[in-house]
Amino acid sequence: MPPRDAPTARQARLGSELRRMRERAGRTAREAGALLGTDQAKISMMEAGRRGVSEERVRRLAAFYACEDAALVDALCGITHEHRGQFWWDAYRGTLPPSHLDVAELEHHATRLRSVQMLLVPGIFQTPDYARAIFGSGTPATELEARVELRTSRAAVLDRQDPPPYEVIIHEAALRMRYGGRQVARAQLGRLLEASEKPSVDVRVIPFAVEEMSGHAQSMLYAAGVVPRLDTVQIDTPFGGGFVDTEPQLKKYEGLIDALKDVALETKESRDMVRRVAREM
Repeated sequence: MPPRDAPTARQARLGSELRRMRERAGRTAREAGALLGTDQAKISMMEAGRRGVSEERVRRLAAFYACEDAALVDALCGITHEHRGQFWWDAYRGTLPPSHLDVAELEHHATRLRSVQMLLVPGIFQTPDYARAIFGSGTPATELEARVELRTSRAAVLDRQDPPPYEVIIHEAALRMRYGGRQVARAQLGRLLEASEKPSVDVRVIPFAVEEMSGHAQSMLYAAGVVPRLDTVQIDTPFGGGFVDTEPQLKKYEGLIDALKDVALETKESRDMVRRVAREM
């Protein structure tokens, strides 16, 4: 099987966790290759997510590396059984940038979600018109509708029988931005309020009245994995999203989210503010 040109975020994470496991054990890629009857180059591609790996090989490697974290090994083995075409977002592969699909994948597999947004309503809650206004500038017409469809389809994770708890911290500035005009913005706030009534969703607003916010707040999505070692932070940038998954970085980002939650309004007060902003539009 030829190497993958663009591994998914999950495939890349499987590889990076195997690499970390090997490095903690003090083993070389050459030694891992000898164990599996392959060469160092293929181990490097496997650890980069560019070459697939079977459950049997993951378990052999974990034993060779003396990894005693059975829950982590089981979680990694679960990833080995995932394949392209298995999930709904795969229909957009080749049409949209992989980073868009990786966010849908991240949300789908998360056991808990925490989002911080300073200037936008989180993508999972966006209406088609709001998303279209966000993407409209500079996006080719053939790609625009696909982006909107993918973004709005992500909301299905909130309607599952056992949805992941979703904690949203949003700045008042995001509520007052009028992307697409007054009517679109007002309808978007109505959609956010509707979503906030779901038992699994908790929306908190940071009002302009807050004069101090700890750290340099930025938009991010914290997705908890089935085991803590597989937690991931997705960070928005003007040029696409990026992923953070090392333990020290994860602790810093979760601490930042906690600090922002501390200065945000309580749930009921937050809903009242969303309603008030909608009325003022």
